[in-house]
Amino acid sequence: STKDYINLMKEQLNFDAIKKLISRPDFRFRYDAMNAASGPYAVDILIGHLGADPSSLLNCTPLPDFGGLHPDPNLEYAEQLVKIMDVFKQKPENEVTDIPEFGAVGSGDGDRNMILGRRFFVTPSDSVAVITAYSHVILPKGKKLIGVARSMPTSGALDKVAQAEGIKYYETPTGWKFFGNLMDSGNVQICGEESFGTSSDHVRQKDGLWAVLAWLRILAHRNESTEVGKLIGVEQIVREHWAKYGRNYYQRYDYEEVETEAANKVLAQVMTKFDWFMSQYPGSKADIFDYTDPIDHSISKNQGIRFVFQDGSRVVFRKSGTSSSGATIRIYFEKYESAPDRLDLDPNDALKEIINLGLELSDIKNITGRVKPTVIT
Repeated sequence: STKDYINLMKEQLNFDAIKKLISRPDFRFRYDAMNAASGPYAVDILIGHLGADPSSLLNCTPLPDFGGLHPDPNLEYAEQLVKIMDVFKQKPENEVTDIPEFGAVGSGDGDRNMILGRRFFVTPSDSVAVITAYSHVILPKGKKLIGVARSMPTSGALDKVAQAEGIKYYETPTGWKFFGNLMDSGNVQICGEESFGTSSDHVRQKDGLWAVLAWLRILAHRNESTEVGKLIGVEQIVREHWAKYGRNYYQRYDYEEVETEAANKVLAQVMTKFDWFMSQYPGSKADIFDYTDPIDHSISKNQGIRFVFQDGSRVVFRKSGTSSSGATIRIYFEKYESAPDRLDLDPNDALKEIINLGLELSDIKNITGRVKPTVIT
């Protein structure tokens, strides 16, 4: 039954405000459940309780094989909705007004999400940062935001909001389990990770549908008094966020099935560059990320290698998935910009220098023979 979850969401979010948004003649959205677990919940909430038109929902019948879909909420696998939202701006200009104002995608077990605007992609790192900035209208009445947390490879966009608003923030290793103690102890109410996981402390796990409803609540708040035809959309909200807090440009390179010995050589090579990096960039730091849980004081070592510039820009290296088929090397590139004329760059251009630096630090091409990554996200 979906009843218990729906009752919980009613306690967490203002359904009346979201229902008012959905009833606007100038607001259209699409939610794609990818024939996976969140489908029945989305149908009951979005159609049954919030009055959405059934055509707003896609692939909401759970199927054993997901109907041939790959239920990962990203730009590659959510192909149907990405096309509908015209994220890559392939439609002619005279068809732009037919594109919905909001889009979202669920995952296989409903724990992750992707947020889209009209011709606009919201990175998971930006999504949790924007949700935090609007926590005063998202969290239940009377509940105060004390702290937030992100996984170490997730961009520092969340940190910028926390610093500006005087909120505690925590950086943990990758893995939602590391947020558990922080939530249980009341130190953290909102968490996020770069792999499309976002949630609050209403459950001890990621909750993709909650994040979607949180974004609908933000849109409802921003459009409480806007005239029909002058709707404030996702892109405007994110761009206003960047103008206030700065923008963290971000990309991840995955090199999959790298021979384990070669992967180890890459990480060893990177660690020889600590002193060079800190001497070249005053105020920077380079280290191996070890984590001490602030609640139970357990220690998790070797959770990634970080090269951090003074302004928070970073290159991060992690190895995962060691097996008979090899290991995956992940390199995360992040560049922080706050100047008004630097907020609308192509991410590839904004990150070009820092990507070249990361590839130089690792010497990954010569060590592994890989000319390019397997996947770029």
